[in-house]
Amino acid sequence: MKKLLLVTLSALLGASSALAADQARSIMDKADARDDGASMVSTMQMTLIDKNNKQRIRQMRTFSKDIDANTEHKTIFFLSPSDVKNTSFLTYDYSGDDKDDDQWMYLPALKKTKRIPASDKDAAFMGSDFSYSDMTDKELDDYSYTLLGESTIKRTQGEEQVWKIEALPVNQAVIDETGYTKSILYVRKDNYVLTRAKFYLKKASRIKYMDVRKMEEIDGIWVAMQTTMTTKQGSQTLHKTILTNSAVTVNTAIDDDMFTIRAIEKGL
Repeated sequence: MKKLLLVTLSALLGASSALAADQARSIMDKADARDDGASMVSTMQMTLIDKNNKQRIRQMRTFSKDIDANTEHKTIFFLSPSDVKNTSFLTYDYSGDDKDDDQWMYLPALKKTKRIPASDKDAAFMGSDFSYSDMTDKELDDYSYTLLGESTIKRTQGEEQVWKIEALPVNQAVIDETGYTKSILYVRKDNYVLTRAKFYLKKASRIKYMDVRKMEEIDGIWVAMQTTMTTKQGSQTLHKTILTNSAVTVNTAIDDDMFTIRAIEKGL
């Protein structure tokens, strides 16, 4: 009887686990499929804060456009300060595992465009807490998902009801490219936007905390207006990055020539 009880309990736990995985994947599918606009243009401020609370501020102009159902192109032009002015970044973000995303960085001091290899995509993007991998969308099939439960995030503008989901890389190659061994994702129930995340780094037992502090609906599209990424080791904050969007326009016409190596080398 005891053995039968254990077998039954094991079967119930297995069924519960499978249900949690199915529910989590369904939520992530809807988050991935939500309308984020066919194009977007914005002015962005990047604030870098070190462990001594010293700040550096960078101004950027960003452009993104859906080229087709499976391809998005993004360009970032650094406008100031002088040490990063005219630096530019170009990404070709492909959906599906059959083709790796392409990324290039133009370095004006060297007058050279550098392609970012997959082995470097876990590195910091322009000294920030965001990596090159963070600059592209994650492939859903690269992870297994489990619904951990539901939660409430309290904001100054109100409460957000969210699902809490664990995402585990399916293989070591995904870990090596992203630098993350595990992620805890918080997806809003009302609009399926990822509003908070916790990323466990493979290096030095560090954790990165992403938080969308401010979000606005612009012409029917939800846009993150202020996002923070904080790197911690234990309770110690090592570094923090704040990205603040302004002058955002969505679904506006952008010439495909904006998303070329020639464009990033030419600058705005």
